[in-house]
Amino acid sequence: MSSSEQALQQLIMQAVQKELNKGGVQVAPPVISATPAKQVVPIGVSARHLHVTQEHLEILFGAGATLHPKKELMGGQYAANECVTIVGINLRVIENVRILGPVRKETQVELAKTDAIRLGINPPIRESGSIKGSAPITIVGPKGALYLNEGCIVAKRHIHMSDKDALAFGVTDNEIVAVEIGEERKGRFENVQVRVHPTFTLEMHIDTDEANALGVKCNEVATLIKQ
Repeated sequence: MSSSEQALQQLIMQAVQKELNKGGVQVAPPVISATPAKQVVPIGVSARHLHVTQEHLEILFGAGATLHPKKELMGGQYAANECVTIVGINLRVIENVRILGPVRKETQVELAKTDAIRLGINPPIRESGSIKGSAPITIVGPKGALYLNEGCIVAKRHIHMSDKDALAFGVTDNEIVAVEIGEERKGRFENVQVRVHPTFTLEMHIDTDEANALGVKCNEVATLIKQ
């Protein structure tokens, strides 16, 4: 474009703007909307484990037994050095199942669905602590064994977060959200429970079956999606 053409174009633009201004209309610069930052949550993959009462701990490991912390977890919990063997109704076993401490009011075994199939049991998908009517399981320790009529579940996928995190994400305790996870095998999980407590560290917990399905590992991230 020649200089004369540029000058003409400029005059035309000025004239148009002048006429628009007479009617109280102004040409505003284009608005570029920023994409909101993704609400990402670190992923923790939960392998099979169990929680025990003091009474059951002593049956399994002997009178006066205590748990010995191996690795600190959130909210004062820890992975203990102590492990047990679990036995299904078909008498198949899974060895070296780790106990998480401290001791609880009820004994609870948390498995992935693949583990349950191996043991010939059908545990329900439940929030931790909800064991009424759940699957039976036998637990064997170095000093003794115990049979539970109920107490085995597949843990419901969930996100731990503090009150501050919940405020930042705009969610509340027990709210149900969705997440997107993975890259090469990217997928979406629905029905993810939010669990809020001041002692919690921001982390989503899925079991090994869920992690393997989408090819994800610990410390990767999920994108939270409000439903």
